[in-house]
Amino acid sequence: MQDEFELFRAETKGIKPIKQDTFVAPRQKSGQKKSHLRDIREKEDTLFYFSDEYEPLLNENDGVVKYLREGEDSHLLKQLRRGDFSPELFLDLHGLTREQAKMELAALLLACENERVDCASIMTGYGTFTLKKQIPRWLVQHPKVRALHQAPREWGGEAAILILVDI
Repeated sequence: MQDEFELFRAETKGIKPIKQDTFVAPRQKSGQKKSHLRDIREKEDTLFYFSDEYEPLLNENDGVVKYLREGEDSHLLKQLRRGDFSPELFLDLHGLTREQAKMELAALLLACENERVDCASIMTGYGTFTLKKQIPRWLVQHPKVRALHQAPREWGGEAAILILVDI
């Protein structure tokens, strides 16, 4: 062992140490920034579906709003009406403007997708009925919305809409 040290010293004799005067700054983690930008982009993509000019043929018998995406089982509407689905996410739009409500709807649909929630409740309230009439028109335009129906009494009744989302 001692011979190895002497051999090493003999081989490294006369070598000058290198002066290390360069500072390399640690890289900033950009994961949070990218995640935030991705969330904004996804919300904007979701907003893309909400046109104010689109007038869908909504089934509004007796003032009850309901919609079923083409190709879905017609039994879904009956299940929504009866309250067979329990909403896991709730969105209250009381006091919001149309633009704010549109942003909140986009965020709700994104949250449903991210958290794998298939049923949500949207409280529109009564007020001037502006949002109550517009919300279903926006929702039917989104490809993730499978069905919507006026909520049963225990989930808000006439002042709320239950939606089923394709997750």
